[in-house]
Amino acid sequence: MRLTSISLCLVALMLPVAGSAQSGAVARADLKMADGKAVAEATLRETPNGVLVKIVVHDLAAGPHAFHIHTAGKCDAPDFATAGGHFAPGGTHHGLLTQTPPHAGDLPNMFVGADGKASVELLAAVTLGPGERSLFDADGSALVLHAGADDYMTDPAGNAGGRIACGVITR
Repeated sequence: MRLTSISLCLVALMLPVAGSAQSGAVARADLKMADGKAVAEATLRETPNGVLVKIVVHDLAAGPHAFHIHTAGKCDAPDFATAGGHFAPGGTHHGLLTQTPPHAGDLPNMFVGADGKASVELLAAVTLGPGERSLFDADGSALVLHAGADDYMTDPAGNAGGRIACGVITR
């Protein structure tokens, strides 16, 4: 059997999200490479337990890719450094495998199939409403895909390699 596409469902760290917006609020992000080529679409939906993030990628290199929420709603090519660091209210450290709570923007790796496609759904401990964990603070937020896998431990970004695609989260 040849695997051509991977679809999985993961649950990120689930922490109470103070200031959650009304269930059902929706946002989106269109992720593009430095050359402007679109490679992913993400939808974000508020739930009573955090934000359900669904991302569908295409035309991406096969293998694992880190996928994070970043602190600023800017995606200037070529390196997307304007997206800032990982979304980390409360000054937490990076890493889903560390002994301390991770960044709210730390998400599980995405595994892209040989056909360049993947679909992932996960629950993030953030909100689309007001509060410390809001993705819509003064400078917004972005979703970023990295060239390699997140090791889930190395601070500040999981040793995940360069930023290869970025999308500003919009209502």
